[in-house]
Amino acid sequence: MKYFYILLFISISSLLKSQENRFYDDAYLTIDNMLKDKQKYSFKTAVLSVENAYYQGKLDTVEVDRKIKFIANFCKTIVRNRDLTYKETDKETVSKYAAIFSVICEETPILINQDTVRYKPFSYDFQDVFGHKDLTSLFVSKLVTTQKGNCNSLPYLYKILAEELGVEANIALAPNHIYIKHNIKSIGWYNTELTSGIFPQDAWLMASGFIHLNAIENGVYMKALDNRESLALCLVDLANAYKRSFPDNDGTFAIKCAERALQVSPNLVTALLLKAETHKEQYQKLEKSDPKAKELLVLLNKEYSHIHQIGYRNMPEGMYLEWLVSLKTERKKYEDVRLRN
Repeated sequence: MKYFYILLFISISSLLKSQENRFYDDAYLTIDNMLKDKQKYSFKTAVLSVENAYYQGKLDTVEVDRKIKFIANFCKTIVRNRDLTYKETDKETVSKYAAIFSVICEETPILINQDTVRYKPFSYDFQDVFGHKDLTSLFVSKLVTTQKGNCNSLPYLYKILAEELGVEANIALAPNHIYIKHNIKSIGWYNTELTSGIFPQDAWLMASGFIHLNAIENGVYMKALDNRESLALCLVDLANAYKRSFPDNDGTFAIKCAERALQVSPNLVTALLLKAETHKEQYQKLEKSDPKAKELLVLLNKEYSHIHQIGYRNMPEGMYLEWLVSLKTERKKYEDVRLRN
């Protein structure tokens, strides 16, 4: 009987583990199928599949989708009832960008039964900016429920809303940061910063002091990611969620996600860092005399050297927060005045 219960325990443990992994495997397959054009592209589906995997299938995606569609309909209402002072032929598209920005970042007057109420925009949540305490602090599902977000969830929601309205929004990366880039006929490319609700010049991004010229030339930072590259970013999110769910994992799933992301975007720095750091974790679990440890050490040196060569520089979290706040305190210095009206 003793051995029977031991075998039963092992079988149940294995079954539970396989069920837990199934949600991550399903999310990976969903994103991979989009990359292979076997499934219709949807950034919203990719993002929510990652979040649902972390929640182990318990995220009410129907309710989250309902909230997103409600916000999108609000954006459409603004487009119908507001006329921009913009004369180019892409006015309809720009009007949608402006409506999404208004809903996320600005107080908006709403007329209800002849009474005017002011819609309150989303706010920046400084409690757990990097999701160290709670990974869900970075989630879109948390953002649409609490109206509080950060530089991960806010641009993700913006891109999702843009797709709901039938227009494209490009995600871009900066040190520890994500923002939105648009290209319109009147001025070309411009930046949309959702954490502070303004349109900063590239000078603000450079002011961080951690964007090396090589990083710009190699598309590490400040590049407008296309839809496939945005899916690659979701694969990195999926791997990080998996590592948080299973801290004692062997690194196989994270490496799988990183390598698939790098097939799509070879210089995607978050994927490069994920791969190198996972190899580092694998190395630390081995005896230094183990031949595998020696192989990993050589590989690690190559990976970190490559990451440095393409322009990545580590930005301390404290400095990141100071840089983020500087956009509000020095708004006049960094705001793109071409978009002020």
